Amino acid sequence: MRDNKPLWIPSRASVEASPMHAFMQRCNGDFGLSLKTYEDLHTWSVSERERFWAAVWDFSDVKGERGETALLNGDIMLNARFFPDAKLNFAENLLVGEGEGTAILFRGEDKVSDAWNWDRLRALVSRLQQAMVSQGIGPGDRVAAMMSNVPETVAFMLAAASIGAIWSSCSPDFGEQGVLDRFGQIEPKLFVTCDAYWYGGKLQDVTAKVAAVAKRLGTATVVVHYAGDAEATARAVSGARTMDDFIAPFEVAQLEFRRLPFSHPLYILFSSGTTGVPKCIVHSAGGTLLQHLKEHRLHCGLQPGERLFYFTTCGWMMWNWLVSGLAVGATLCLFDGSPFAPDGNVLFDYAEAERFAVFGTSAKYIDAVRKSGLTPATSHDLYGLRLITSTGSPLSPEGFSFVYEGIKPDVQLASISGGTDIVSCFVLGNPLQPVWRGEIQGPGLGLAMDVWNDDGRPVREEKGELVCTKAFPSMPIMFWNDPDGAKYKAAYFERFDNVWCHGDFAEWTEHHGIVIHGRSDATLNPGGVRIGTAEIYNQVEQMEEVAEALCIGQDWDDDVRVVLFVRLAFGVALTEELTKAMKARIRSGASPRHVPAKIIAVSDIPRTKSGKIVELAVREIVHGRPVKNKEALANPEALELFAGLEELRA
Repeated sequence: MRDNKPLWIPSRASVEASPMHAFMQRCNGDFGLSLKTYEDLHTWSVSERERFWAAVWDFSDVKGERGETALLNGDIMLNARFFPDAKLNFAENLLVGEGEGTAILFRGEDKVSDAWNWDRLRALVSRLQQAMVSQGIGPGDRVAAMMSNVPETVAFMLAAASIGAIWSSCSPDFGEQGVLDRFGQIEPKLFVTCDAYWYGGKLQDVTAKVAAVAKRLGTATVVVHYAGDAEATARAVSGARTMDDFIAPFEVAQLEFRRLPFSHPLYILFSSGTTGVPKCIVHSAGGTLLQHLKEHRLHCGLQPGERLFYFTTCGWMMWNWLVSGLAVGATLCLFDGSPFAPDGNVLFDYAEAERFAVFGTSAKYIDAVRKSGLTPATSHDLYGLRLITSTGSPLSPEGFSFVYEGIKPDVQLASISGGTDIVSCFVLGNPLQPVWRGEIQGPGLGLAMDVWNDDGRPVREEKGELVCTKAFPSMPIMFWNDPDGAKYKAAYFERFDNVWCHGDFAEWTEHHGIVIHGRSDATLNPGGVRIGTAEIYNQVEQMEEVAEALCIGQDWDDDVRVVLFVRLAFGVALTEELTKAMKARIRSGASPRHVPAKIIAVSDIPRTKSGKIVELAVREIVHGRPVKNKEALANPEALELFAGLEELRA
């Protein structure tokens, strides 16, 4: 049953003060429109994409030459080209500040803190830019980084982008093979790494891993000092240098920005890679910039000088999304390490001290805070916090309620969903509409997002595939090592002709919002009825006895049966009574069809480096099939818990 009262309603004053409202009024004036609501604005943004994206460029003061044409071949998604005559540089558009204003704040658990003004950031980018050019690095060359989420990582990325090089990153907790599975495919001209990092209060030295990876990559290596001994790490790698040595020959100079075509490659991001070697997804400088400016300025209402935080690592696309906040003139708030070190207050301490305006995190983190018994609403002064965003997995209705009851009652909560594939969001929040419990506010501007059934028809009152029916700027420009585009086409356009099929199982709501029910390739199909895994998680993970859950469909008796694995809270055993209670909760909260045939307790659940559980990998293990790339997992040993379980044989 849907709630009949929203959790948050924007005030008239906040609506009229929002950049999105200002943008709508500007479009009304420039194009003779009479847009009044978000639905009006979204409909226009999709039907008049050329005008809309040109208006985003102008409203955001993009530095560069826009050209006269906004879109070519717009009706053919794989052939569409946005701003084909434009020239710009991504780094030039992010380095918008100068002087003593704060560009970046940093905390590494409770061990390290720092603040960088714009001049300090620009100075390091200048010296890194010169050092890279001296190494022969130029447009199209790859710079790969195994780095912690520290300010130096941002500076390296900006230096690479300033000369047209392509940036790719992962976090230092990746295993050796996991790093090579990614960077080995793209053959970087420079490998950047840290010397060590903090996690859970413990120092994690990466010298041996760096030496092994660098040797196999066979490329120039630069070691950045963070938590260890950079000189010792550099000595362990033949020909490696510390960052200080790398930039030593160069004084701070005027930054130079090479303006390149809108579609020039900027980032290579990677799929999770749990069912094979990760796909190398290439994103353009122009598409990434324009999409992020739209999301930051319009959907998040970000203003110059505001503090923007997202809990992420450099191996998750939310890092790429976060750093684009510089283009608005916002202050980036970086955090590296465990969000529960030294305790669960660490991020809220940070938010209070630095007056975050936007606090970005994951649904899993919100649920972990709820289960820990913390109530930041009473323990912290979060006066400046106006927007909380959540992604990584669907945020449960109970998670929505906890944000308002336990964190801040007057905050806008934006559950968002998109992914590495588009380095941004298909559906997210907006400041003009209410927030309803359990619902994402709606589709992003300029995105012709819909929900289709298996027959390729739009559906309004049933679940289906999340699709996008028209081209948009942040579509990948290609996959690396996919010369004929076959892998790219198979990934998104095999299901429906000339329509992007994203792989999410979704549903429209009566409020024109969206509910994501999980990945469509992980949906369950007992008796031929499709069930989203998130619908089951939303029930059992609200029980105090359950720490985490994972659900798969097991082939059984010429059908599929639902099997639910649970990691229980400390000291809890899976009794017959608890099993019955879980089934009753699922039956009443979801439906009888959602009730699993089996509930099995496990001591751990495998997840990716960004915290997403891996249903497909578990399904492969349960069916006796190999998992091709365990290196993509944060805890690959957990997969072995699912092999040969006796409970699955009856």
